[in-house]
Amino acid sequence: MLKPIKVKSFRAGDARFAIVASQYNERYVEAMLAAAQAELKQAGAKAVQVARVPGAYEIPVVAARLARAGRSGAALKPRSPRSERPFCAVICLGVILRGETVHAAHIGEAVSRALMEIQLRYEVPVIHEVLLLENEEQARARCLDPERNRGREAAQTALAMAEVMSTLLR
Repeated sequence: MLKPIKVKSFRAGDARFAIVASQYNERYVEAMLAAAQAELKQAGAKAVQVARVPGAYEIPVVAARLARAGRSGAALKPRSPRSERPFCAVICLGVILRGETVHAAHIGEAVSRALMEIQLRYEVPVIHEVLLLENEEQARARCLDPERNRGREAAQTALAMAEVMSTLLR
């Protein structure tokens, strides 16, 4: 049973966050993106950079670039202001709907593995809300329902992880 999100109160301070959002299954991802941005804004996040990609499979390469930004002199190019401060977390949002073949499962597994590797390599929390769902009914419940919106949950997780990471020795 899908449970409502337990909302916690966080203060982002001067934390910077990045969000990578798929354009595929746009209706659902847009709702998650809006909820994540609203949650980060409410927490007082200093900056939130959003990067849009065509589909779920393209999320990891952009997440890796964002996780690397601000580390070892690597800075983002064209559209973002140069900043040496790293992101506190990278939130990844996408919706994969199963079809008649196993293609969706392959995409979901590849994305999951890649996102895990990125966070370990760069020591930046990568919040995985690339949802592999059976049907549009599940997508509506997890993306369009404000009490169960996984974008909001992703932002809450990012805020919690930023807090945890800030307490650890570098």
